[in-house]
Amino acid sequence: MKFAVFTGSTPDWTPAEAVKTLASQGWHGVEWRITDPVEAARPTFSAGNRATWPLTGLESRLDEISALTLDTGLEMPALGASVTPRQREDAERMLSAAAVLGVGQVRFRGVHVEKGQSYREAFAAYRGDWEWLEDRARRYGVRALLELHHESLTPSASAARRLVEGLDPRHVGVLHDLGNTVIAGWEEPAHALDLLGEYLAHVHLKNVAFHLAGVENDGTLRWAPKWVPLREGRAHLPEFFKALAGAGYTGWVTVEDFSTAQPLTERTRANLEYLSGLARAAGYDLG
Repeated sequence: MKFAVFTGSTPDWTPAEAVKTLASQGWHGVEWRITDPVEAARPTFSAGNRATWPLTGLESRLDEISALTLDTGLEMPALGASVTPRQREDAERMLSAAAVLGVGQVRFRGVHVEKGQSYREAFAAYRGDWEWLEDRARRYGVRALLELHHESLTPSASAARRLVEGLDPRHVGVLHDLGNTVIAGWEEPAHALDLLGEYLAHVHLKNVAFHLAGVENDGTLRWAPKWVPLREGRAHLPEFFKALAGAGYTGWVTVEDFSTAQPLTERTRANLEYLSGLARAAGYDLG
């Protein structure tokens, strides 16, 4: 098992600062956020994120990305694209970039039910998108990742398995995101991982807790999710690592911690120490 950080969760750092810091802390890899930038007065996770490579003109930056990453000894387990399979030109751009960089996987953003569609209609169309993506991923010799994500057609392992069933797991895989499933799509982790089987290709970690968001006039309570430190959320990470070991998973775990209780550098250092301990306790040999 190896650990990486998704740079969507490191908005304060430039790419050079990100790889230097992560390598010095002992992380094995970095998962780059790739999307056209949104300007902001100060860096946030979604806007003004400095550790982001622009999607437009990505081809001209690949040598820089490769040199910057590999010179620090870090690996790239996947590329994180804010692109759906329906954005055909950009989807192919991402697959091509992964092939050039020697990165085996590309994570794609999910889609939701459009106005006027039924869920079944949307799901059937989305299956067609992934059949196209499977063909393109095969041509580039990489794997496209379907992420479990709330507010998408595939928030759960069950839905994801149904979508990708019959596609080639060498070129289509599922990314299990524990934090996202807390918000929607929760299934017992051991059962979810077992269900995904050969399609389980990658893992993301963050954590979530629900907080009281308001009280309606009739006294009904409204609750809302909030990103919290890894130890503090609804998902119990020690149990999750035991489930990963039980499923025989030996791949990458990428952290995208969107909590802000600790300063960024302290947060990444503490997360690696915590997760390394959990992995060892679950029987993993980290070297």
